[in-house]
Amino acid sequence: MKRTAYRLAGMAVTLVVSSFIIFAAMYAAPGDPVTFLIGNPENITPERVAEVRAQYNLDQPLLVQYWLWASSAVTGNLGVSFQYHQPVAALMASRLPATLGLVALSSVFFIVAGIGLGILSALRQGRRTDSAITAVTTFASSVPSFVIGLVLVSVFAVQLGMFPVSGAGEGLADRLHHLILPASALAVGAVAIVSRVTRQSMVEQFSLDHVEAARSFGLSGSKVVVRHVLRNSWGPILTMIALVVASMLAGTVVVESVFGISGVGKLLVDAINTHDFPVVQAVLLYMVITYMVVTTLVDLVHPLLDPRLKAKDKKA
Repeated sequence: MKRTAYRLAGMAVTLVVSSFIIFAAMYAAPGDPVTFLIGNPENITPERVAEVRAQYNLDQPLLVQYWLWASSAVTGNLGVSFQYHQPVAALMASRLPATLGLVALSSVFFIVAGIGLGILSALRQGRRTDSAITAVTTFASSVPSFVIGLVLVSVFAVQLGMFPVSGAGEGLADRLHHLILPASALAVGAVAIVSRVTRQSMVEQFSLDHVEAARSFGLSGSKVVVRHVLRNSWGPILTMIALVVASMLAGTVVVESVFGISGVGKLLVDAINTHDFPVVQAVLLYMVITYMVVTTLVDLVHPLLDPRLKAKDKKA
């Protein structure tokens, strides 16, 4: 309980500091949002500028503006978009399903491929298969996701015509068809990370005494792997999977831009280009909160997956 209280308190402090940095960054951004709000340059007069500043509280000190924004954000009011003239919360709610669908499909891809390759590499450690998997995953992790996306579009969409170039599709089957290429581009780097963690965790388990004891009792190789090696390796593997999913939820900007998916990442890019500060602040806040929530849950659940950590917590 004490550890949980400390983590929740740290999460609250991190959220306050992060939200203030996000809000204050508006002042460091080039351009003045007032000129965008007014629109026609002919209407930019001192009286009109003062009116717009007062309407959006831009004439208040920074700390006052932050307090007004943060207190409203707590209740779900994230302001009104400068560009779309809609509540930011509603705007994000309309874009969030596309991002969640992309991350969900990508997660399926990288979990299945990453764990599968990691298990195969661990079982073939020191052999050509192990070296080949390590080399391929190392190369894949070094290639930016937008490059992978462009290659996939060029080969499977343009040359082979197997998948659509962009868009989200209509209906479940069509949406899945549209998401296969972007989900694959997003998953490639994650496959390398998860496969490495899976391999390393299993290799460490192979060297422990309980595995040797299981072999000495005459258990078959497959039972030793499933019951003693893989079972005790799940802690670090699931932790890394959760961290990767959290980073994906906060990092779909490039892939959504390449494939023309109208998700939260694409919304952020458009908002930055048009100086739509309420949207930028809301999306960045969503990314911070998402990552913090997932990582905090991982820290709290991890002791349940690893009895050794649970014992340490009780002693502490």
